Amino acid sequence: MAEERKAECRVVRPGGTYDGKQGFSYFEGIARESVGASGICMHLLTIPPGGRAKAHMHESHETAIYMLSGEAHTWYGERLENHVVVRAGEMFYIPAGVPHLPANLSDAPASAVIARTDPHEQESVVLLPHLEALVAI
Repeated sequence: MAEERKAECRVVRPGGTYDGKQGFSYFEGIARESVGASGICMHLLTIPPGGRAKAHMHESHETAIYMLSGEAHTWYGERLENHVVVRAGEMFYIPAGVPHLPANLSDAPASAVIARTDPHEQESVVLLPHLEALVAI
């Protein structure tokens, strides 16, 4: 019989990074793998100046972003036809299944806290290479 693990409160000090399918390096945070989360993941992302993600979507989970510093441009929609700039102090919501491509067009880093409704951060990431050329930056 498998032993059930009791849930515990945990402090996470982001130190290490991992490379996401999207093309960015993320600071390790809260996820199933790090703390045993069952319905959420949260981590830090710093997009370097000129950094651009690969076009992608999160097939089955929602994303909430809080910009800590800088600004990020994001193209979103079935053909990346929509564009928004999210600046420090603002929040941005991306529904599940919405294609998007974030980028930092400035000469300063852009940092954000990202939370998702899937405890496995990379599990439902779907790359959309056929959309890459639609955003010429």
